[in-house]
Amino acid sequence: MSATASPGFDLRDPAFLADPYPVFERLRAMAPVWKAPFGRWLLTRYDGCNLLLRDRRFGKDYTDPEALKRRFGPTALEEPAVVELSHMMLMRDPPDHTRLRGLVSKAFTARRIEALRPRVREMAERLIDAVMPAGRMDAIRDLAFPLPVMVICELLGIPNADRDRFVKGSVSGGRLVDPTPPTRTELDASNANVLATGAYFEALFEQRRRAPADDLITQLVQAEEAGDRLTTAELRANVNLLFAAGHETTVNLIGNGLLSLLRRPDQWHMLREDTSLIPNAIEEILRFESPVQAVSRVVAEAVDIGGVTIERGELVVAVLGAGNRDPAVFDNAHRLDVTRKNPNPLSFGGGIHFCLGAQLARIEAAEVFGTVLRRLPGLRLAEPDRPQWRSRFALRGLTELPVVWDT
Repeated sequence: MSATASPGFDLRDPAFLADPYPVFERLRAMAPVWKAPFGRWLLTRYDGCNLLLRDRRFGKDYTDPEALKRRFGPTALEEPAVVELSHMMLMRDPPDHTRLRGLVSKAFTARRIEALRPRVREMAERLIDAVMPAGRMDAIRDLAFPLPVMVICELLGIPNADRDRFVKGSVSGGRLVDPTPPTRTELDASNANVLATGAYFEALFEQRRRAPADDLITQLVQAEEAGDRLTTAELRANVNLLFAAGHETTVNLIGNGLLSLLRRPDQWHMLREDTSLIPNAIEEILRFESPVQAVSRVVAEAVDIGGVTIERGELVVAVLGAGNRDPAVFDNAHRLDVTRKNPNPLSFGGGIHFCLGAQLARIEAAEVFGTVLRRLPGLRLAEPDRPQWRSRFALRGLTELPVVWDT
């Protein structure tokens, strides 16, 4: 298959989203650097994905109005969600990225994040307490979703009285980071969400200006007031980013992990017998069923990957879910093995955009898995053959996961 031939799949097809790995395997073998019909180059080998994440010849183009129109359509500059996206540190190159990340990273020190562990454990215990008598739960709605939402609310400083609106929400974002352009309906939904959350956070910013607190929002508001270090648009966009990124991928990590483990009772039993394996199991889950399947960059200067030249200005997608199962790097790559040595997944990215919340996500997953293994050792899937996957490609996760146990 040539670099431009079609392997015959659709990123929106529910069958593909349920199990994209056979397609990835075919691409890796026949066209690991492939230009899709929708105009993006897809990289499906580990070394190609790793190169894109770390090489400065790949960057972001969200400050270029024409690039935004090519990516999101002719109305891009009038879409609140696209404008908001363009102000996020995740979508910026240095020096803007350096400035924005430097401000936010002050709240993500290793010591501060590790200090959250007892609180995360307490939250996990309370969520299990609430469902334990019933003998069943939706592991997404009742556990994987509310826990990281509560944690990021606490870190940001969202008042207790306001947290229900977030905890009782749903995992529905992420469409704008998919490689394929959004539909009008999807753009409208993203716009509505951005306007609603933006209005809420702007009101909260005013509260923190009047009454500062020991939280991340106060730190960022004070940076905005200090002058040219943070604009109002950047403040709103990056708090929105922190809230979304602070829970979306962790929900998927926990949900994908529970599904993968419960489908393989030998692996579940191994963890139950030796919980010291949990940290390594999390790395293996990140590799095996990556919560982030793809990240995109634009080529800043022509680059050769595997003998294929990609010209300046082209959009390139590192398919992390494919790279994480590259048999050239991982033995038995399609097998979940919680004892695998050095899984080294690409799932948290790399280089200057390495996930700021990686340590927090690992802590949350570890505390959830540890609590569930201890308190619900007989947990099993209620519908093992019917997982409900989200209709998103870049962020892979479940909409629901019914599980049961003996009471």
